[in-house]
Amino acid sequence: MSYDLNDTIYALASGKGRAGVAVIRISGKKVPLILKNMTTIKKVRPRYAHLTEIKNNQTVLDKGLVIYFKAPHSWTGEDVAEFHIHGGKAVIDAVLQTLSTFPETRPADHGEFSRRAVLNGKMDLTEAEGLMDLIEADTTLQRQQAFAQLQGNLKDLYTSWRSLLKHHMAYLEAFIDFPEEEIPPVHLQKMNTDIEELSHQIALHLDDNKAGEKVREGFHILLLGEPNAGKSSLLNKLVQKEVAIVSKTAGTTRDIIETYLEIDGLPVIFSDTAGLRENAEEIEAEGIRRALKKAQDADLILHLSPANCPHKALPKNLSKIPQIPILTKADLYPDIKSKHLLLSVITNQGLAELWDKIKEFLHQTTSKASAHALTRERYRVALTEAYACLKTALTEEEIELKAEQLRLANRAIGRITGSIQTEELLDVIFKDFCIGK
Repeated sequence: MSYDLNDTIYALASGKGRAGVAVIRISGKKVPLILKNMTTIKKVRPRYAHLTEIKNNQTVLDKGLVIYFKAPHSWTGEDVAEFHIHGGKAVIDAVLQTLSTFPETRPADHGEFSRRAVLNGKMDLTEAEGLMDLIEADTTLQRQQAFAQLQGNLKDLYTSWRSLLKHHMAYLEAFIDFPEEEIPPVHLQKMNTDIEELSHQIALHLDDNKAGEKVREGFHILLLGEPNAGKSSLLNKLVQKEVAIVSKTAGTTRDIIETYLEIDGLPVIFSDTAGLRENAEEIEAEGIRRALKKAQDADLILHLSPANCPHKALPKNLSKIPQIPILTKADLYPDIKSKHLLLSVITNQGLAELWDKIKEFLHQTTSKASAHALTRERYRVALTEAYACLKTALTEEEIELKAEQLRLANRAIGRITGSIQTEELLDVIFKDFCIGK
């Protein structure tokens, strides 16, 4: 996607729909011209809220607050203005239409304000992605994690790692340029010690049960079992609303029914699935196929069987996924004893214990989460590459080869923060941003 950085961009930065106040953000070289022509401000003061008429030529569109941020002391690093106007559709449309009449001025694309902030050095990619996560946060832990990333916790960590690598790379390049000089053994030992310690830090950083990604994306808990095992009844009980149809007729659930719940600040998606059985008719068989496929990506499986039936094993390809075996309809069979959890949605028997097991699983999974939580797979891929390069560097005796491995490790980490940028990477990252960010 091609972006002309010489254009001045504008967008509605607040939410769509009627509201008391709407905010329109503008960034670029034409901001002073826009303020001169669209407001009655005689002398614009940066970072000052001006109460002014907002107009199109001589026609007054609205009266509101205008704030000007002079480059480079702004969100994007460019001249920026914010129009705080009344939030009616007609007012917003009139102001946006007027902005479109200025030369070299156009509506912003998805994430283009944040993209310019990155390109102008106002934030790095991890901070920009933290901003997106903060906007999309639904739970307490999502908000906390996203805000920490927006504040630069990952940027600071990765910058310190790259600084260490650059330090040793500079020494190695110097010895490569002056081969008659030998690397002092003490310096070489210190270099190898630092590389070994950094590789250890990266390994610990990666060994996190993907906790940061789970906090950001949500935990997937799947209800699985034979028809009429009580999956839909349990789902309704867990989320405290009727989201799944409950029927005595076997095979009622054909597709996957998902519902969201926040548990102790963590996002959880519960999924009800088609009952597992052989010789199902065509549509039900497709539901079973989808259920088993979905189960492969689950974080936790609630494996249900009626208390009076043998607890059948799930397919072998699901054996490595954590499971909680549950015997349902325990109220109908009060004399049954089992090592598995006995549960009744009628009497609530076993329900508190099930909640405890679910919460224990969630907390164990996130126990390795830290202030520097990895929140995206692309971070993990880059750090895995950097780790491999560092381990290779430790085995290289030729300083040219050692220097090359350090350069590759440094480059891999730099891709995370955006120090090593490609247009394709930026397009992928910012396409999911909202228009006004």
